[in-house]
Amino acid sequence: MNKWLGQFSPQLYAILRIVVGFLFACHGAQKLFGALGGTKAPIVSLMGFGGIIEFVGGILICIGLLTSWAAFLASGMMAVAYFKAHFPGGFWPIQNRGELAVVYCFLFLYMASRGAGTWSVASALKKPELS
Repeated sequence: MNKWLGQFSPQLYAILRIVVGFLFACHGAQKLFGALGGTKAPIVSLMGFGGIIEFVGGILICIGLLTSWAAFLASGMMAVAYFKAHFPGGFWPIQNRGELAVVYCFLFLYMASRGAGTWSVASALKKPELS
C-alpha cells in the first residue's frame, strides 16, 4: 500500500490539514458565534478563549499559514480541554467522551512537527518560517 499511496503523501497530508483545520474552526464558530447548533460563549471566559483558539487556529491550519505555531497551541489547548472537561468523568477516553479531544491533540502535535506542507499559503509564499 505504501508504494501506491506513499507517492501521494504530500497531497494526502494537505487534505488532512485542510479538513481538520476546517472542522476545528467550526468548533470555534460554535463557541464564538453560536453557529452550527452551538451556544455562544462569553468571550471573556475559558470557553470563549478556547473558541478563539479553535476558530483562528483552525483557519490558520486550514490555509497553511503559521501552521506549526497554531497547531502547537491547538494541541496544548486540546490536552487542557481533555484533562479539565473529560478526564474527571473516568480514565478512558471512550468512557469519558474525550476521544475527539485526544485525537485532535495528537493530530495537531503531528502537524506542529510537520508544518504546512504543500497546498498552503506558506508554500505559495515560499516562506518556511510561515509554515
